[in-house]
Amino acid sequence: MELANRVVAGIDVHKKMLAVVVRRETADKPEYEKRKFGTTHKEILALAAWLQHAQAKEVVMESTAQYWRPVWYGLEAHFHLHLSHPLKTRAPRGRKRDFRDAQRLADRWHSGDLEESFVPGAEQRAWRWLTRTRVDLKRKMGVVRNQVEGLLEEGGIKVAAVVSDVFGVSGWAMLERIAKGEADVEALLEEARGALRKKKPQLREALVGQLQPVYQLLLRQHMEQVKLLRQQVEELSQQIAVAMKEHALTLHRLTKVPGVDLGAAQDLLAEIGPKAVVFATADQFASWVGVCPGSQESAGVCYSRRCAKGNRYLRRLLCQIAWAAVHTKQTFFAGLFARLLPKIEGKGAAWAVAHRIAKVIWRMLHEGVEYKEQGPAPANPRTLTRKLRRLLQEFRRAGIDAKPLLEEPVLGAS
Repeated sequence: MELANRVVAGIDVHKKMLAVVVRRETADKPEYEKRKFGTTHKEILALAAWLQHAQAKEVVMESTAQYWRPVWYGLEAHFHLHLSHPLKTRAPRGRKRDFRDAQRLADRWHSGDLEESFVPGAEQRAWRWLTRTRVDLKRKMGVVRNQVEGLLEEGGIKVAAVVSDVFGVSGWAMLERIAKGEADVEALLEEARGALRKKKPQLREALVGQLQPVYQLLLRQHMEQVKLLRQQVEELSQQIAVAMKEHALTLHRLTKVPGVDLGAAQDLLAEIGPKAVVFATADQFASWVGVCPGSQESAGVCYSRRCAKGNRYLRRLLCQIAWAAVHTKQTFFAGLFARLLPKIEGKGAAWAVAHRIAKVIWRMLHEGVEYKEQGPAPANPRTLTRKLRRLLQEFRRAGIDAKPLLEEPVLGAS
């Protein structure tokens, strides 16, 4: 692009107004043109027309709360847009002004010093709204579950201590009768089904108690909330399946990874995209998610390796996938967790597994490869030798002769 045609606009986004600065290169020094706009649809159209008249090709804005979204959606069809996090471009204390902030955005893009955020396309944005709403609804269901257990404790009913899922078939039937005022323990025991029938003695003791009318009312209301939340989750799941039907093969390939079910695969696809094209390497993807080790170094000393904040939905999802994967049998991730556990605490080892899973998922999406389970990695001979040396030292400290353990019939050595 010729120097005279390098025109970039910076937008400082607020709830009710937009401060816009257009930077235009000249032979001597850059020229700036400033103007304010509102944030309504009509004002955004006027902004687009003004930028086109100014021959701006690149537009930079801050991701201020949710207020940047309508601006982005109104301009993305006409310009090359760039989004920057406010923390990366904030002004020094006491020097913050709207137009100066917009000018700083344009200057940083021009100098190549702008750190951009990833904004997916319209289709993927719709997927994200669906999957993230489903996650939020499931979390609300967990909150209601805790409230129900608290109500039962008010009446001395300890059914949650015996029933693994109070919202399961048996637990739900008991809750319905308790909410109606049923206090007969034998009548409540009739609702026990399946394996729960073997726990009738424990249930008989746990069901002794009664809720007062006010708590019965609250219990009925909480159960109505659960019914509504279940219905909404089901509707969202159906809509997600319809929206992602063209990527059914990709979803099927993702479910082959240990710990990934269909719901998790849909969440991964919504957050990353079908091809993960915006991430050049697996390391870059892991850094963006926030599952790789961080660095807090000063004067040659690293004070912390805590992971940087990334995509909180993916971080939470990968952590759940990792914990599910480490509980599988004869898988690579379970073996990796077992090897790391003596060196790192449980959560840290699971986080390292999540890091590895993130890289595997990136390669599956970016390169289109299939996941092939290879089982636990064979033990490293150097590691075995080091462990054997450590054991021999412990035997010598305890006064035990370890030579018989090293003989051929014992170890089967040739």
